[in-house]
Formats: sequence, structure tokens, C-alpha cells
Amino acid sequence: MPPCSTTGSGRAGRDPVRHPLFARCYARLSVAAETRLGMAGLRERLLAGLTGRVIEIGAGNGLNFAHYPGGVAEVVAIEPERLLRHKAVAAALRADVPVDVVPGCAEALPVKSEAFDAVVFSLVLCSVHDVSRALAEARRVLRPGGEVRFLEHGVGGGRAMRLAQRALDRTVWPPLSGGCRLSRDPVAALRTAGFVLGPCRRVLLPETGPVLPSSYCSLGTAWRPAADGRHDPGGGPGPGSRSGAGGGPGAGP
Repeated sequence: MPPCSTTGSGRAGRDPVRHPLFARCYARLSVAAETRLGMAGLRERLLAGLTGRVIEIGAGNGLNFAHYPGGVAEVVAIEPERLLRHKAVAAALRADVPVDVVPGCAEALPVKSEAFDAVVFSLVLCSVHDVSRALAEARRVLRPGGEVRFLEHGVGGGRAMRLAQRALDRTVWPPLSGGCRLSRDPVAALRTAGFVLGPCRRVLLPETGPVLPSSYCSLGTAWRPAADGRHDPGGGPGPGSRSGAGGGPGAGP
């Protein structure tokens, strides 16, 4: 197993996010969801073909770590919540690629600009305080032509479901779910932030059974435009060149 660094996971100081009750519940439910909701398979598709240096923003309890392919040289995993960060450190020690678990928040990433080949968002944009600022930070730390892999839930369904999502957002859902918002549109937010959208598909969680307000997910790829402005999502950086043609999360059946 490659060496893992857990520098920063034990640093003292004030945590930027603190949801201890939600974190305990999430840590249990997310493990069960790996098989019951098919999350393990979605994580494989999300991360397939990645190479180089990767920053994962909002790593939670580290369930993605086991799915990073061998071409990844290093993962810097940002997690603001202390309990989840400790669990992520344990997951990092079991990973097949080097993982450095670091405290921090999406709106102020503690890393240098243009230092990463890929950014990963996995069920995190729903709960960041400022989506536009978080995406601006992702663009800052990503090299020109680098890719974003995302698996995010958000607004979906018909008129009645969207009304229900907005009503829950205004009332009980955020306090019960660590600040999560059901009615955000992650794909539109990525486009507004200046990313070039690539393959993207809608998936339901769970794929079978009742459709819930939190069921509507988007799995896909986007890119930071190349510096010369000639970025081509079909043949430029990303799954077509660094990750293998068709290897992005939106590809395949």
C-alpha cells in the first residue's frame, strides 16, 4: 500500500463546520447506502480513469477513497467536520493511493492555485454555504484544462416535487441534514461558474423504489477551460485524453 499522510487531521483549532449529530447519523447511513442504494457502483463510475493529483472537496467519511484508480498520484481530501474527518483518516490508511486528509472548507481551500489535475465533488454542493464561492475556489486550484468529476443531488421531478423540495429547504431539512439544500441545481451552478460541461446523466437514488426529494442526482464531468481558449470537451483534457476515451462518469450504459 502506498504511504498515506494524515497531516492536518489532528490539528487543534476551531472547525469551520460542526454538525456532530448529523455526522454520526451520516457515517452509519452512508455505509449502508453503499450496497442498498448502489452508491459503491456510482463511486466507481464517478472516479473511473482519473490520473495525477486530485483534490476531493467535502470527503465526508472517506468512502470514495477505496474507488480511486491506480493512476491517481495523490488525493488531497478536504473535510471540515471533525468526526467525519477522523473517519476519513481511517479510510485513508486503507486506500490503495496516497490520501492526505486536511481540515478546511470549500469556500477557502487551503491549497495552492492550479495545483491539481482533477477536482471531485461527491454529495457536497448541496450543503456548502456559498456555492458560487466554492466553485470559484475549485476553478482556482484546478490547472487549466483540468477536470471536475461530480455526483450531486439537487432539484428534480415535476412541479409538485419541486414545490416540496423548496418547502423542505425553508423548514426542517437543513437543520436535520447538516445544512443540505434539496432544491439547488449543481449542473447550472457549474456552468455559471465558467466550467465547460461534458458528459452528464441523471440518476435516481435509490434507482428502484420510492422517489424521494433527495433522489435526483447528476453524475458527470466538467472542465476548467484551457488557458488558450481552445478547449474541446470531446477531445481535449479529461476522459478523452487523460482518463481514456469514454472513461468519464457520464459514459457507459
